[in-house]
Amino acid sequence: MRAVRCVDRAAAVVDVPRPSGDGVLVKVASAGICGSDLHLMSMWPLAATLGHEFAGTLADGTPVAVEPLDPCWECPACLDGIYHRCVRGPMHVIGLGSDGGMAESCLVPESAIVRLPAGLTPSDACLVEPVAVAVHGVRRGAIRAGERVAVIGGGTIGQCSVVAAQAAGATVDLVARHDRQREAGARLGAGSVPEGATAGVPGDASAGLGRRYDVVFEAAGTSAAMAQAVALCASGGRIVMVASYWEGLEIPGMDVSMNEITLIPASMYCRSGPSRDVDVAAQILASRPEIASSIITHRFPLEAAGEAFRVAADRASGAIKVVLEP
Repeated sequence: MRAVRCVDRAAAVVDVPRPSGDGVLVKVASAGICGSDLHLMSMWPLAATLGHEFAGTLADGTPVAVEPLDPCWECPACLDGIYHRCVRGPMHVIGLGSDGGMAESCLVPESAIVRLPAGLTPSDACLVEPVAVAVHGVRRGAIRAGERVAVIGGGTIGQCSVVAAQAAGATVDLVARHDRQREAGARLGAGSVPEGATAGVPGDASAGLGRRYDVVFEAAGTSAAMAQAVALCASGGRIVMVASYWEGLEIPGMDVSMNEITLIPASMYCRSGPSRDVDVAAQILASRPEIASSIITHRFPLEAAGEAFRVAADRASGAIKVVLEP
């Protein structure tokens, strides 16, 4: 079976044994390349098949996406429904601690299966995972209808944060670096932050340009983006941290303190009562077909994984979400 693994810190297509053992076999139709895949390959010699954003079909043809987690279900976090904080740590993530979905097929636990609603195809449902990240951020940030939200970062998580906040009834503006990202945001109904309001210098936004947003989603993962978020956030507002901070983070502490801004980290996804973030994400995608066509910019066959990863790493070329199709 063909699969994508990290070889000499780069993505390569290799032959691996077909998966066997306990679990549910998913025939993979689509697998998204995440920024974390790019970062992790450059940092560690990963042994497992890559891919935590994927969807496909079961043996009987049922279309599904995958919540790429294999928690213990016994620790206090799992028992409380916050299983993304399982004591197994990063090793419970499928595509990191066990073989992921950049392959012809993948074996996952029954608990990871997300049955797709009508209107969402497996070729687009690899977006369920990143949209679930944003849904979790919306829930963590307690976004309410009528609130003003800014999203900083026009990559996949930023675009997904736009649609998740809109689903909660918020009005959303987007700050993005690249033209293709801004075009995608506009297609999804995001407005633009007023020019001059994103300088990122604490205090500069007090002249009417900034300090206008009840909630800011920081989806870029840099200290400069956090400074922009603080400059845009209203006094007493919230900043939801949906980014990954691979290089650490500096925070303008005085401005955060003086304006009593609440910083809210949001990582991965879980459930709230009977509702899983991934199921909410699937419903959002099914209700708005333009989400997939706006965010997915490139599709490659599995054999072209090397080229797909090169494209995914070059945001300036117009890539947002790059998808492999086994």
